[in-house]
Amino acid sequence: MVEQGLIRAAQAGDRDALITLLREIEGQVYKTAFYILHNEQDALDASQEALIRVYTKIGSYEEKAQFKTWVQRIVTNICIDKFRRTKPTVSIDEHEMVFKDKHNVEREVLSAYLAQDIQEAIDELPEHHRTVIVLRYLQDFSYNEIADCLDLPLNTVKSYLFRARQQLQNKLQEYQKGGVSG
Repeated sequence: MVEQGLIRAAQAGDRDALITLLREIEGQVYKTAFYILHNEQDALDASQEALIRVYTKIGSYEEKAQFKTWVQRIVTNICIDKFRRTKPTVSIDEHEMVFKDKHNVEREVLSAYLAQDIQEAIDELPEHHRTVIVLRYLQDFSYNEIADCLDLPLNTVKSYLFRARQQLQNKLQEYQKGGVSG
């Protein structure tokens, strides 16, 4: 949680306060960008663009909204714009699996495949459903914070989340019927 005093100092032109503020939010900004874009380089680009926008627009922040929702709205909008400009591509990253307990190798493998199936199911969601899922379950935003961040009515957020959960459940059931992917 960012201190209001730090925000006010940054708005007043205190360069050190602004730099401290940007350092405090950069991790969450990147996390949101990565979960929406699913590509490290795109997430880094979007994060940088969002931090620059916060840097240049800090004076326009009003305390009507929470600072974190204001920042998340900026990064989410940048990611949505970036996503619309470029069609999503699937990158195949090679990951080395490290097993902590040799007796649970099967469980570890199944867990890794389940996580991959969940990520693929989220990737297949429409953009607006994916965004609310990321904000709700990966960023732990409340419904009201999501509504503020995306500038949507609360009932629309609830509807998007309901439909997104249904779609995820259906997709994951399809994956389970087809067996373990890979």
